[in-house]
Amino acid sequence: MPDNIHTLNVSQSSILCSQIQVGMNCNNLSFFRFWKTITILYVWDLGADSKLGSQGTPQLQVFLNSPILKMLLRLALPNMVAIITMTAIIIADASYIGRLGTVELASLALVFPFQSLMQMMAAGAIGGGITSSVSRALGRNRQTEAEEAAWHGFLIVIMMSVIYTIILGIFCGPVLSLFDASNEVVEGAIIYSRILFGAAAVGWVFFFLCSILRAIGEILLLSRIIIVSSLVQIILSGALTLGLGPLPSFGIAGPAVAMVFCHGITTIYMLILILKGSFEFRLRPYPFKLLTLYDIMKVGGIGLINSSAIALTVIVVTRIIGSYGTSALAGYGLGSRLEIMVIPIAFGIGGVLTPAVGANFGANQFGRARKIAWTGCGLSAIFTGLIGIVFATVPNLWLDQFTSDPAAYEYGALYLGIVAPLYGLLGGGMALYFASQGTGHMVIPVSISLLRLLVVGTVGFLSIQLSLGLSTVFGSVAIGLGIIGIGMGLNMFSPTWRPKATSSLDAISFRAK
Repeated sequence: MPDNIHTLNVSQSSILCSQIQVGMNCNNLSFFRFWKTITILYVWDLGADSKLGSQGTPQLQVFLNSPILKMLLRLALPNMVAIITMTAIIIADASYIGRLGTVELASLALVFPFQSLMQMMAAGAIGGGITSSVSRALGRNRQTEAEEAAWHGFLIVIMMSVIYTIILGIFCGPVLSLFDASNEVVEGAIIYSRILFGAAAVGWVFFFLCSILRAIGEILLLSRIIIVSSLVQIILSGALTLGLGPLPSFGIAGPAVAMVFCHGITTIYMLILILKGSFEFRLRPYPFKLLTLYDIMKVGGIGLINSSAIALTVIVVTRIIGSYGTSALAGYGLGSRLEIMVIPIAFGIGGVLTPAVGANFGANQFGRARKIAWTGCGLSAIFTGLIGIVFATVPNLWLDQFTSDPAAYEYGALYLGIVAPLYGLLGGGMALYFASQGTGHMVIPVSISLLRLLVVGTVGFLSIQLSLGLSTVFGSVAIGLGIIGIGMGLNMFSPTWRPKATSSLDAISFRAK
């Protein structure tokens, strides 16, 4: 059981960069009205100019003019709660599947990294690129540019969903069979994958719409949606997995069915809101422009490299620690589970920083953008740092909740004592990563993530070869966190964060291209 728990927790704690940010303010629309709205999309005058008014939207003005600390606290706190509820889904699903048996739990663990990677790509990488491009265009007071970016982002999302459907939906059997797992475990993972990735378009469009709502400043609405949607998914997942009440038991397929259903309903709702003009922002077809595509992918495309680097770092660390035995693996899993408390803070703040920095960069308010980034970094570092210091000093407050195994406890305490004190650097660094997405330049931040992977992998490999002990391996993880925090901080002094102001003529030229 510790191995299974570990496998799940590693994924949970390290690949939660894909956390989604949505919100709900529902009104009842008939099915007829929905399809009527869809039809209107295609008959709108595509040549209409949609330049924003001189003052922009109230949501945009919050990014551009509101007191920074007040703005971040007002938007980030609900966002943190939303992410916590999303994390609760992962924990709840593991609990439900665990009641079915060890085989089913192993099946979920086998497919979960692929699920997490899709979320990182859709919400963190491509989603970040879309949010960055749209928010910067709105900051330039150019709504048409923003809508063009949204449409091109939609095309990218559809293409990515097709890839996932083919590789992990249709051909999931050969892919999952590559792993060293029993036939029963693989069969369960195939059932789960065919449902989840067979409907990959639902998830990708869901994350796409979340990115749009983030970009236009509807973060409070986003937070409400994820809270409501997540709570419904938790209940539905349990009911479909275990067969509670009148609902049948789907077994291992239960969480996948619940996720597809909840994402689908939420996607339809968000689409209705956008199409009926609730946000003064329209999603409609535009002619293809290579420059617009490039503006998204220079953030989102390179962000895919970052997502892969994070996933590879997890795999490398897991593989290295696994060589030290089951107790070491279990202890590491228990210790790293604490990151579930750190990630919502960093991502809750970071989810606000991307559109806030993007809008201010678009408006040539570079000084305010830097202040927003540093303030968000400081808040994230303080909150996450306090968590790390407390549990590094008193590890039993955390470990006693999960294990009574002395060996696992010892390794978990060792991990927390070495790694947790640097959670402040991790939290601050992750916040600055999101802030950097808003600038539209991600080469240096992604390079920092790759450097982390290189250092952690190299030190870990040498630790095994030279028999340096597990503390050295944990030390490499701590060094990796330091690289993220210090590296992202140094990036703030690069020319990327101090560009020359863009003139109005430059903005018009961009639009013309």
